[in-house]
Amino acid sequence: MNRLAIVAAVALAALGACKPDGPPTGADRADLGANPTLVDPQHNFIPTVKFAKPVGWAPGATPVAAPGLKVRALAMGLEHPRELLALPNGDVLVAETDSPPAPPAKGARDMAERAVMKMVGAGTKSPNRIVLLHGVKPDGSAAQQSVYISGLTSPFGMALVGKWLYVADTDALLKFPYDPAASKVTAPPVKVLDLPAFPIDHHWTKTLAVSADQTRLFVSIGSNSNVGENGIWAEAGRARVIVVDLASGQQRPYATGLRNAVGLAVQPGTGTLWAAVNERDELGDNLPPDYLTGVKDGGFYGWPYAYWGKHVDTRMKPPRPDLVAQALTPDYALGSHVAPLGLVFDTSTSLPAKYSGGAFVGEHGSWNRSVLAGYRVVFVPFVGGKPAGPPQDVLSGFIDAKGQAQGRPVGVALDASGALLVADDVGNAVWRVTAR
Repeated sequence: MNRLAIVAAVALAALGACKPDGPPTGADRADLGANPTLVDPQHNFIPTVKFAKPVGWAPGATPVAAPGLKVRALAMGLEHPRELLALPNGDVLVAETDSPPAPPAKGARDMAERAVMKMVGAGTKSPNRIVLLHGVKPDGSAAQQSVYISGLTSPFGMALVGKWLYVADTDALLKFPYDPAASKVTAPPVKVLDLPAFPIDHHWTKTLAVSADQTRLFVSIGSNSNVGENGIWAEAGRARVIVVDLASGQQRPYATGLRNAVGLAVQPGTGTLWAAVNERDELGDNLPPDYLTGVKDGGFYGWPYAYWGKHVDTRMKPPRPDLVAQALTPDYALGSHVAPLGLVFDTSTSLPAKYSGGAFVGEHGSWNRSVLAGYRVVFVPFVGGKPAGPPQDVLSGFIDAKGQAQGRPVGVALDASGALLVADDVGNAVWRVTAR
């Protein structure tokens, strides 16, 4: 892309942000389900750039909950909340975070991407802290809010195992002693292991999930590019999920070829690791679908050489037919460019019974699609341990009548009472969804 192309792309983004075209599309799309329809790829000199301009919530405004549910703000006025951890004592941890400082932009593409990120409310200075929310007042808001851990480096994933709280900074897995009665952590962190990060840190979030037997920690590490444009050398240790033995600290690859598996969750009952994966961009509005999949130990999921199984991405040179032949097909398409970032299985006894056993997914929303997609929290029903049926809206209304983003959902969690929690990094809120 030359300088003129950059200007054109950003101008198109700004124009698109001002055009309302109804609610983001969802259940009527063909790129959903176990057998999505895959269209032919499109290769455009200037990629489609369209997003919802971030405006935040007006006083008293909230997202729209599905029938049978109600939503209230657990916390407002946060600073870019992204990930959540609900603790057994009822407390909730919120990672206030953003991308780490980036090296100088290299080339027109890099400049354009950074410009778009700023326009959607990302790429700001990271707060680098974890906030504690304690108690719930009669109006549904947190009774107390305090800084729990500060001085981190773009933290994201959090997990509690016994007496240790694990935190995934962008460049390291850390652990802190956990005291359920404390409102702040004062002990220094213990580094468990380094994680791939600088100098390029394209997908900087590192997500955590604990194995069913509490002996291992799964860590997702996103790719360092859209589709290998920074060179395959830059992808060493990336685009994968690793597993860490907590007793020994030893790690190994668990699954590879996962472009950006931000949502991780272990399925109750089966112990299977599931991931919500952000697929590649710039192949058209409806290709390829982001997906939800059970992650197989030793599995390869195609990135960057193939998508949705063995569909070859011809942009990757030289090709690797040997790797394409190994690529596994994901379990369930969530739709193209919806950007699933949060994943939690329903184990609640307080939400309506129809949600039992399924999965809630926070869809952050599209930027590389001519009609908005995502910008909602959906529920995927499961039957026999597998997704069954189209996604159902649980929390919507993040896009206003002018096509602007009042909020964008990220992490999801279930608190100790069984309520669904949703982090909203544009609305700077944590929403709490309960039965009506």
